[in-house]
Parts: sequence; structure tokens; C-alpha cells
Amino acid sequence: MTDRSRLDGVGRALRLLRLRRGRRQYEVANAAEITKAMLSAYETGKRQPSLKTLGSLLDALDADLADLHRALVAGRQEDAVLDGRRREPDRPYPAPIDEGSEISEAVDVRSVLGISGPLPAPEEEALTEMLHGFHRLLRHFHLEWRRRRAVG
Repeated sequence: MTDRSRLDGVGRALRLLRLRRGRRQYEVANAAEITKAMLSAYETGKRQPSLKTLGSLLDALDADLADLHRALVAGRQEDAVLDGRRREPDRPYPAPIDEGSEISEAVDVRSVLGISGPLPAPEEEALTEMLHGFHRLLRHFHLEWRRRRAVG
């Protein structure tokens, strides 16, 4: 797998987020302090955004990692439909979260991004830390929701 194709799904996900929010390329590019041509190159997979630029683009789109992940999954599902395949879950849903439980499952960044080749170590480490933080945040929201539901 070439370096160029590693993050093709991310570019398409950014485009999908932008379109869903009804924003034009120049609007998002200006808000993220990049050129429209650069955003176009990211969206088409010709260039890869750095983590800092990806963060700026998500901010400009008023999006977070959860939104990006959903857009990545939507892109993979579209591919499956176009290929005539039915999308099957990669693995079963995790067991319910208990208050005392810890998140012990390792996050496979490459499967989340939909790539099979290796990533540069610093990039994989940073993305893994971001996903762990996101999982902790989701766990917090889930537990808070369960508490509120039990009370009222």
C-alpha cells in the first residue's frame, strides 16, 4: 500500500462531513487556515493532512473524532454497496460497560481507518491515544446516561 492511499478514506470522510454540513470548500479551507486547493487535495486523497491540520479541519467543520469515524464507516458502507457486497460487522458489539470495568481492549487504529499497511510509529501512537481518549469519553457519557435513567 502506498503512502498516498493510506488515508484516502479520511479525505473522503472529510468531504462527506463538509457536504453534510452544507459548507463549500473555500469556507472550510479559510476557517482551517489552509488553501482551497489543499483541502481539495486532502478530499481526493492526493495529499494527507497532518494531525494538526486534521484537527483544524474538524474544528472548521464543527466536528469531532466521532463524526469523522461515522463518516469513515459510511464511506466503507458505500464501497460495500457499490461493490455488491453486504456490509458485515467486523466483530460483535462489546459487552455492556460496568461502572468498575476498565477499557482493556486494544484499539486497532489501522482497522478503524480501513487500511491494512503499517503507519509511521508516531502517527499510529498519536491516533491510538486519541481513540483511547474518545473511548473513555464515550464510557463516561454512557455511565452518566445510565445513572440519569436509573434516577428518573
